[in-house]
Amino acid sequence: MYDLFMVAYVGAALQNSGFLSLQQFSELIAAGFIGMFVGTVLFGMTSDQIGRRTSFVAMLLIYSAFTLIGSLAQSATWLIVCRFLAGIGIGAEIVVIDAYVSELVPSHARGRFIAITQVVGFTSVPTVAVLSRVLVPSHFLISGWRWVMVLGAAGALLAWYLRLGLPESPRWLESVDRTQEAGAVLDMIEGQSRAWAGGSRTAAQQSTLQRVKAARDPISRRWSFSRFRELWNPPYRARTVMLIVFQTLQTLGFYGFANWAPTFLLKRGIGLLHSLNYSLLIALIAPAGPVIASFTADRLERKWTIFALALSIAGFGLGFAMWRSPALIVMSGAVVTLCSNWFSAVLHSYQSELFPTRIRATGVGFTYSWSRLSAALSSFLIAAVLAHGVTPVFAMLAIAMAGVAVAITFGPNTNRRSLEELSL
Repeated sequence: MYDLFMVAYVGAALQNSGFLSLQQFSELIAAGFIGMFVGTVLFGMTSDQIGRRTSFVAMLLIYSAFTLIGSLAQSATWLIVCRFLAGIGIGAEIVVIDAYVSELVPSHARGRFIAITQVVGFTSVPTVAVLSRVLVPSHFLISGWRWVMVLGAAGALLAWYLRLGLPESPRWLESVDRTQEAGAVLDMIEGQSRAWAGGSRTAAQQSTLQRVKAARDPISRRWSFSRFRELWNPPYRARTVMLIVFQTLQTLGFYGFANWAPTFLLKRGIGLLHSLNYSLLIALIAPAGPVIASFTADRLERKWTIFALALSIAGFGLGFAMWRSPALIVMSGAVVTLCSNWFSAVLHSYQSELFPTRIRATGVGFTYSWSRLSAALSSFLIAAVLAHGVTPVFAMLAIAMAGVAVAITFGPNTNRRSLEELSL
């Protein structure tokens, strides 16, 4: 999350200093998302074969190395290439995290637990905003924007270290016939539960284990092409098509605002420091969206929550573009951020529920990869439209989010339904 939002803040500084032109800034954003697309395909889809934990650790190491190298860039080309390579590392992390968490928690709490991961993740938004406001104007040893990237690489190494202590997903282990290991993980989890509740394995826990085994299919041991082909069989074909359309459009609205907000303010004649100040105030609200989701995701049907939030983002985004008062700019930007991050938390829970364990990362990774391609292409599209003003850009983003609202109506309801039930 730090990486995704870092570009918005250092990008404004790089343009203001002349290190990057507007065209090169577009290429920087595009390079990152193209790298994420490659990473999603390489690590997201193959995590159905090599495991959630292995994929996660490998991606973090790649990201950290190339972000650190990018912080030393002496030219725009160097920085853009490193951004692409770092993007490969970070590409599928969110996909793998969503699959991992959804496979470890009970159906009645999936939305809340995934929202909690998003709450923690979105604390990076005010963090990177504060660091950028403090470090970007400074020149201690190296330019301030380089320190922002160095800290991102260091944070990823810390996450890699913490991740080493977590077990592999028992559902994934069972799906590839590593039954003894899956049982050991379940015994560890249930042992903790019994320590609190007392007694032996409960009927509900035994029922869950039986459903996981019953849902296992011979395809679980086949190679990725067979897994990919299953995405186009009923009932997954309709879900796959819906998510492709959804992911292609939602990226315009979500990252269009998140990556470009400081640049939009610069283009409206607001200076760099004022732009960073406004962006900082807007960023402070970032964790609030997932916090709301953690209380509502399992109470409000996720599908219709996404529908309402997509339309809200479209409406308030237009206000950010049209209003001139600093208070109204900050207010509308904060509401867009609140709705966008609430939307993100619910979306990541919803998309991880639509495919069975044997093809979960393949399905989510493939459909999510369309958002990476869309984000890469949209950076050039936004730069081209921005030549005609900020308002036309936000009109385009609003139309995209309206399309998102229409697309999600074709998806199933998922609240309080087990993953095995949803996979039937």
